[in-house]
Amino acid sequence: MFLRNVAPGIHMIQNHNVNCYLLEDAEGLTLVDAGLPRVWNELGWAIRELGRTPEDLKALVLTHAHFDHVGIAAKLVSRLGVPVYAHRDERHLAAHPYSYAHESPTALYPLRHPRAVPVLASMLAGGAAAVRGVSVSRDLTVGDTVPVPGRPRVVFTAGHTYGHCALHVPEADAVLSGDALVTLDPYTGLTGPRIVAGAATADAEMAVASLDALAATGAGVVLPGHGDPWRRGAALAASEARSNGVA
Repeated sequence: MFLRNVAPGIHMIQNHNVNCYLLEDAEGLTLVDAGLPRVWNELGWAIRELGRTPEDLKALVLTHAHFDHVGIAAKLVSRLGVPVYAHRDERHLAAHPYSYAHESPTALYPLRHPRAVPVLASMLAGGAAAVRGVSVSRDLTVGDTVPVPGRPRVVFTAGHTYGHCALHVPEADAVLSGDALVTLDPYTGLTGPRIVAGAATADAEMAVASLDALAATGAGVVLPGHGDPWRRGAALAASEARSNGVA
């Protein structure tokens, strides 16, 4: 599913229960997160739907480097030569996207949370078991504005991974929260603002603390890595995620 202007100049591709985003301005496009391998064709269609060409894609920015956000990164580098931005603490994970830290055994979640089964099955169909690693070519610096189309500002939101960063786009009144805050937890099937379950979160206490950084953006729209956009403000989203806790 492709949704134009989920916030001004920000377009969402929702594919196999994983979101990635295109930031657009006069200089071109930036892809935020690289989904799963099956998003490749949909990304090409979305770029052309915007009246752009693949050459208009100037950069890939990773909020973090789990396999479901790195999916087509290596292909983008190979085909288009785009630079890959991520926090320095994501470099190893980007190269080895299945080597992530997590607090709880992943295999138990479908047994405890049957609602997660179709979500996880869809992700598998999207190529979740066949993601290639990628080399990060440029580091994200916390607090800086990334010199790419859309000019997002880096907000450090560690916990889901140790180098996780959200991206604040003040001109669009939006924050791309990655998996620091989602509105669909793939491991439980639960919806509404929340932190991803311990099956894929490195440090839940750290993740809860990072909700303050998301709230501090004051953004009106939260664009998560999984689930639908949240339009009732980052502060309320963070408050509800804290109340919901970590499965």
